[in-house]
Amino acid sequence: MKLYLATNNAHKKREASEIFSPHEIVIPADERIDFDPEETGATFFENALIKARALYDIVHCPVIADDSGISVDALDGRPGIFSSRYGGRDFPRGRMDGKKTAQDAQNRFLIEELNDALSGNTGDCRFLHGKRSAHYTCSMVLYLGGERMYAAQETMEGEIVPSIEDARGNGGFGYDPIFFIPEIGKTAAELSDEEKNAISHRGKAGRSMQRIIEMLL
Repeated sequence: MKLYLATNNAHKKREASEIFSPHEIVIPADERIDFDPEETGATFFENALIKARALYDIVHCPVIADDSGISVDALDGRPGIFSSRYGGRDFPRGRMDGKKTAQDAQNRFLIEELNDALSGNTGDCRFLHGKRSAHYTCSMVLYLGGERMYAAQETMEGEIVPSIEDARGNGGFGYDPIFFIPEIGKTAAELSDEEKNAISHRGKAGRSMQRIIEMLL
């Protein structure tokens, strides 16, 4: 079955191809489709649905879309739905000029903002175990046109590393190098594709969606 994935992110396509095998995953760039919907939702689900509907209106075929992000507990859930646009404490919802902040800078900014928030309590944020908790969220939508849609939402728990020097791993993408999973002793960027898909927010949501697709076929 051919499934369109509402993203321009090649990393997401690779993960989705693993999760939804043997279905064929196609992203807009594969067919030279200009795709850049404005994500105006207030939740991960709303943004996923916006993307799914936007691509469906172009291809008129089943579309899977997800909206994902990282939420840090000590920062009241920031950056959350603004994870891809996050520009540090000065631009928590994205830069005013609309330009995207480089991911390495986003990782550094997030650590700095968290450390500043925590150091106000103790003066030394490096050893506040349990205070650096964070989680990834993935809200995934299968859109079939009209009011026909299915959704799944999952999380992956972890914590933010103490400093940018503690970032590890070359796999994954986004905030993965600074997202440490204590139970495994690795950052998300150190996981193999198989390891990551087994525990990640996107992997779990994808498997839920895969079961829905199997029931529909």
